[in-house]
Amino acid sequence: MSDLKIAVILGSTRPGRNGKAVADWVVDRSGARTGAEYELVDLADFPLPHLDEAIPPSMGQYQGEHTKAWATKIAEFDGYIFVTPEYNHSTSAVLKNAIDYLYGEWNNKAAAFVSYGSLGGARAIEHLRGVASELQLAHVRQQLSFSLFTDFENFSVFKPGEQHDAAATTLFDQLESWARALKTVRV
Repeated sequence: MSDLKIAVILGSTRPGRNGKAVADWVVDRSGARTGAEYELVDLADFPLPHLDEAIPPSMGQYQGEHTKAWATKIAEFDGYIFVTPEYNHSTSAVLKNAIDYLYGEWNNKAAAFVSYGSLGGARAIEHLRGVASELQLAHVRQQLSFSLFTDFENFSVFKPGEQHDAAATTLFDQLESWARALKTVRV
């Protein structure tokens, strides 16, 4: 078993969300991998209010128990796959809020992005790339974008095309490579 740990962060808490099926698909595809251990981290399990820490996250002086629990969980990982819907040309508010809560826990780690939406969620990923850069979170080139029109039946049942399998393999390869390299920076 690898010592590399990757979180698949489900960035939607909406009732009836499509993201759970997408995140489960990512975790399922990661199951045969030997280079890293993948774990689903569902934001529904970490109910964070709108950012309520008085001290900036870059100081690392978290006060709220919810923040401390979130920080402890995120600190466990060497890399992340953010699964995001696209809402109004951006990511979900709950995902942006969860990211904004922390700083040092993200630094010098690797990230990849998986999105879904009417245009595949590409604009949500573009916003997340800028956020990741500010957090010193290195993001890989490969991304997965699922269209509500072609990868979901009736806009709600996830049935991705087979072409996504090869792209997922490339995403995993890039993410594991970068996460392993960045682990040496943090030591």
